[in-house]
Amino acid sequence: MRIQSGPLELAEVVAAVAHPSAGGVVTFSGVVRDHHEGKQVVGIRYEADDAMAEATMRRIAGEVGARWPEARIALLHRTGKLEIGEASVVIAVSCPHRAQAFDACEYAIDTLKQLVPIWKKEAYDTGEVWLDGEHRLAQQRAVDPARQGNGPSDALNS
Repeated sequence: MRIQSGPLELAEVVAAVAHPSAGGVVTFSGVVRDHHEGKQVVGIRYEADDAMAEATMRRIAGEVGARWPEARIALLHRTGKLEIGEASVVIAVSCPHRAQAFDACEYAIDTLKQLVPIWKKEAYDTGEVWLDGEHRLAQQRAVDPARQGNGPSDALNS
């Protein structure tokens, strides 16, 4: 479970979960697409509270292990500026049976998107906007007012 600023390698997460009793290995790669809600996307920037994000990712892995006891899971998420087609998140789950692996992988990505403190700013040909993470930042500040000013920066091109 790691946040990193460089490119993500799907092979790394697959290798982390591989073992002889894994009858199914399911992977998910979230990649930057060129459009969102009818707008032309030209780039994305992800920012995170790395320590909190990694702790939350470990918690998600623990939940996967509790629900699917034979599962092994690895999650990586990228921060920084990403271009169209680059992976922003990669996940691998192995289980003895494919149905469990699919279910666990879907649970992992859905829960990651809901809970992990990662902020996404999309740049369009017409401007830029922070997405999804704004509510997380507000929740974080409500819980810990000392975090004022520790949210995402405004510069996509830095």
